[in-house]
Amino acid sequence: MKNILGNNQRNYGELINAEDLIKSVENYEIPKKNIPKSKSKKPVQNQTPNLFNGNISYSFLEGDFAETILREYNNLVQNQYQNASALNVLSFEDNVVKGSNPFAFVLLNKILREHGKWIARPSDLERVLETGVIDLKRTYGDSGLVLRDDNSKNEYLAKQLGEQIRQKGYSIEEDTIMMPLAGLDIKYDSKSPHNLSFQLTDYSEIITASQLNKSNHGKKFNKGDEKGLPIFEDNGSRTLYSNENGLCRLYRYWSLDLDAGDDGLASSDSDGRVVVCAEGTSPKK
Repeated sequence: MKNILGNNQRNYGELINAEDLIKSVENYEIPKKNIPKSKSKKPVQNQTPNLFNGNISYSFLEGDFAETILREYNNLVQNQYQNASALNVLSFEDNVVKGSNPFAFVLLNKILREHGKWIARPSDLERVLETGVIDLKRTYGDSGLVLRDDNSKNEYLAKQLGEQIRQKGYSIEEDTIMMPLAGLDIKYDSKSPHNLSFQLTDYSEIITASQLNKSNHGKKFNKGDEKGLPIFEDNGSRTLYSNENGLCRLYRYWSLDLDAGDDGLASSDSDGRVVVCAEGTSPKK
């Protein structure tokens, strides 16, 4: 092989040919330095903000924004959910979106999340009542689902949810389970009585809620705890209704009572209102 230094050997000593040079480069090890390891960062999840961080605004779904959201909603109903009747329950009247059922609210929440907002959870509604930022009387609105067993009311949907909940390590045989709608998803399901079924997501809250047991039906309370569950008081002004088995909807009603026993998941009327939450503005006291 030809000498790569040619006639310019000078004082390099022994001649180096190209093959030796390549081998020396391949075998060369870069000296190791004490490089401090960077601290690993935990992935940030896109979770709904904490109720008590004092930086959340609340409003009905109204105005131009509401019209935009409702158009997106109706397009999804037509194109992805086969125009399921349980979703065709919302209307825009008097500058506000009217109507409410769990299916519609789960789909609305998917759209609102794209805009940095979410539908109110039970805990959010208690904050609304505490601050008085919205007058919720004479309206109703869904906020969660309640599962007491999977072999009675709404059996098909209850079994679908029950299996998902068990996979998360919970027992519906022992506990009443409450799930805020803001953490759920829906899919088209031709086997379901409503052509829709509920799905858990990475953001789902599975809350054991003994307060919503049937044995507490008719008990009084004035406010809810940090999860939106009633704190019972003998002289409370609000009432819990919880006298059904199976899968039921959870919603506030006209006189601010809490209904955890309505098994009519698809029903809706014009008294329904969507409470929208967003970060950025503290509610007025």
